[in-house]
Amino acid sequence: MKIYFLGTNGWYDSATGNTVCVLIEAKDQYLIFDAGNGLYKIDRYIRNNKPIKLFLSHFHLDHIIGLHILNKFDFARGIDVFGPRGLKKVFKLIINTPYSKPVSDIKTKIRLHELPTGKSRIGSIEFMPLKHTVYCLGYRAKLEGKTVAYCTDTGICKNLFDLAKGADMLITESSYLPGQVDKSWPHLNPQDSARVAKEAKVKRLALLHFDASFYPTFKERSWAEKCAKAIFNNSKAIKDDTVVTI
Repeated sequence: MKIYFLGTNGWYDSATGNTVCVLIEAKDQYLIFDAGNGLYKIDRYIRNNKPIKLFLSHFHLDHIIGLHILNKFDFARGIDVFGPRGLKKVFKLIINTPYSKPVSDIKTKIRLHELPTGKSRIGSIEFMPLKHTVYCLGYRAKLEGKTVAYCTDTGICKNLFDLAKGADMLITESSYLPGQVDKSWPHLNPQDSARVAKEAKVKRLALLHFDASFYPTFKERSWAEKCAKAIFNNSKAIKDDTVVTI
């Protein structure tokens, strides 16, 4: 199973990368988590006719701005898009004139699925609400005997630990700088993420969603990684276009 980190920025694109998007290639399917501007790269890696499923955490623009790129693709089996309630309304608004080509005119067939509120699962994917300024979902995927947790954006909460528990890889955020906290806008700093990884007994921690205003260069990301490693050694600050095999 391969994980392609196509976008690792939070808030906006910058010299350090695109906004957040992660692609997982399994034997029988492709999973995409969030649709920041990194979404435009998926056709570099989706090369066969396996099902494609896109899971959206929430509707802040840095997580959905790449949806306007959907018309670039021509995948024969289409894309199933899953997200919180309100997903259909969001698509009707922004993937439509005057902002974009309407969903009905996109070459790839787009099928929308609104997920129930609260904790639940769909197939091998569990999902739970996280702690953010809006309703936001974290995901836990069990594939090929491996578990990957994808949890961004969030503050510390029980569901974050439940999703991460024992995962082979926890993909989460480092929006804030080391030691930085803002309770009015829940996000994690690298030490927060490392403590979750350690307590949840994950095997690997991948940090992304670096707020572009706090992390203008890779120097700040290196600092975040160093601070995370001091708590949980198997931590990595991820850059765009990193590929990991688990």
